[in-house]
This record gives sequence, structure tokens and C-alpha cells, in this order.
Amino acid sequence: MKQIIAIVQPHRLENIEQALHGLEHLPGFTIFSTRGNSRGRGSHHAFVPAEWNPDAHDRLVLMMFCADELAQSVVEAIRAAAHTGNPGDGLIAVSDLEDVLRIRSGERGNAAL
Repeated sequence: MKQIIAIVQPHRLENIEQALHGLEHLPGFTIFSTRGNSRGRGSHHAFVPAEWNPDAHDRLVLMMFCADELAQSVVEAIRAAAHTGNPGDGLIAVSDLEDVLRIRSGERGNAAL
């Protein structure tokens, strides 16, 4: 199983949701608002004080769990839908997940997805 976390621009959410709903199997996802500070644009990604704009750092975090065989298609769907080609498009992180437990039914692992 995999955990996928994507940090994306809020105005791309509709495209991302449509892309994920277009997948054959969607295990569900959670979205929450956040604020972040991107890596700097100076030498070696150092922060340059002139680049700070507090209005430019609102982002959404999308979190989901999926079976190993779905992870690559989920990542590609998010990447394609979130891409604008401009700085700040976001990041996608994929990590191994040891277990998932569905609270209501007690199902575990892939059955809980």
C-alpha cells in the first residue's frame, strides 16, 4: 500500500478532482488548506527577502492511500492535472504504508481501501 501526499495550487483543484474521478478505481482522498514557504530562488535555493509575497503561498494538501498497483496512475493523474509549467506547481510524495484500518468495519490493508 502507498500513501500519496500532494501539495498543489488551489486553482488546480477542480482539474485534479476530475482527473482522479476518471481513474478506474478511486480509493478516496482528503483535502485540506495550508500555507507554505517555498524553497528560495537565490543561490543554492537561499531565501531572498524581496521574493516574499504572503498571498502567493496558499496551497492545498491532498492525501490518499491506495494499493501499490494504483500508485503510479494516481501520481500521474495528479501531476498532469496540477501542472501549469510555472514555479509553485507543487510536489507529490509517495511513501510505503504498513497498514490501514477502516474504523467502521474493521477491514485492514487493501480491503480497507
